[in-house]
Amino acid sequence: MNPQLSVMTHIRGGVFTRADARACGYPDPDIDSLLDTGGWRRIRPGTYAPHQTLTLVDDAMLHVRRLFQVLRRGDPGLIASHQSAAALHALPLWGLDLTHIHLTTRTAHPSPDGTHLHVRDPIGPGITTWNKLRLTTPARCVAEVAATAPLAPSVALTEATLYAGLATHPTLKRAATQLAGPEELARVQRVLELASTESASVAESRLRLILNEAGLPSPSSSPPPMPDDQLVDLACALWFPDQRTVVEFEPRFPFWSEEFDDYATDAADRAFGATPSADPHPPDPLEYCFISWHDLDTPTTVVDQLRSTFARAARQTGVHLFDPTRQRHPRSAFRRSRLYLSTATPDQPS
Repeated sequence: MNPQLSVMTHIRGGVFTRADARACGYPDPDIDSLLDTGGWRRIRPGTYAPHQTLTLVDDAMLHVRRLFQVLRRGDPGLIASHQSAAALHALPLWGLDLTHIHLTTRTAHPSPDGTHLHVRDPIGPGITTWNKLRLTTPARCVAEVAATAPLAPSVALTEATLYAGLATHPTLKRAATQLAGPEELARVQRVLELASTESASVAESRLRLILNEAGLPSPSSSPPPMPDDQLVDLACALWFPDQRTVVEFEPRFPFWSEEFDDYATDAADRAFGATPSADPHPPDPLEYCFISWHDLDTPTTVVDQLRSTFARAARQTGVHLFDPTRQRHPRSAFRRSRLYLSTATPDQPS
C-alpha cells in the first residue's frame, strides 16, 4: 500500500473506498486482485481495509485519526503543522512526541484537550491543502520539527523528506529562515548540516548520525563488494573501504520514494543496493560488524563495536591509521627533555 492510501486509510478510521484507491493510483484490476488474494478485506460494498490494519493500531494511526476529527469539526482556520503535518505527508514519525496534535492558527482560542496550538500572525508561507485538509508543506513542517524536536528524529525526518523528493536543501533552508527565530534557526541549520540523501531508512539515518557525532569515518557511497563466500544484503550495509569493513544493520522503517514504484532499472538498483561500485577493483572486506535496531539506542555500544571491528581489520592489513587530532601523552614532553639532556655535550648548558 502506497503512503497516500495509507494516510487516507488512517484518517478514515482504518478503511477506504474504491474511489480512494483509484485516486491514489490503483487501477480496478489491481484492486480486485488484492481483494481476491486477501491483502485487502471487504468491510462492506465499496469499502475495504488492509488486512494488517485490522490487527495493528499504532500511535501514528491514533494520532492521524484524532487530527482528522479536530480539523473536520474545529475552526476552519486551523492548520495541521509540525509532526501532525508530517503524518499527513506520510513521513516517518519515529522518535517524535505524538501525545499532542499540533495545529497552527492566526488567533488564540480554546482548543480541544491534547492539542498544542501554535499562534502565528501572519501565518506565513508554506500552506497547502490535501483531501480538504489544510496543512503545512513538507519543507515547512520539517523546519518546524527540526526547531522543536530532538536531533535524531529531526535528522531522520529530514532525510526521509529529501529521499522522497518532497523537499530539497535550498527549500528547507528557505523555510527555516522564514519561520524560525535565531535560536530555533541554529537548531534547524544543525539538522540540515547532518542530513544527507544517502540514508534509505530510519535505522540507517540513526547509524550515520552516530558515526558523525563520534568522529568515525564516513562510509563510501558505493555498495560493499560481495565475496563468493559471503551473503551480504547490500540494501542494509555500509562499506568502509579504507578500513576494509562492512557494517550491516537492520533496515527498520525504510523511506519511501515514488520513483521506486515503477521499478525502473536505475531506480530499482538504487533501492536495493545493486548500484555498481565506482571502484572497478575494490578491496575485499576483512571484517564484518552487525548493528541491531536495539543497539542504536546506546550509541556508545555502537561506537565501541565499530572501533573494535576497524582495529581487527587494521591488524590484518598491518596498516595503522593514526588520528591527527589525538592528544599527545602528557609525559611525551618530559621524555623529549630527558632525551635532550642525555645527548647534550659537557659544554652545552643543561
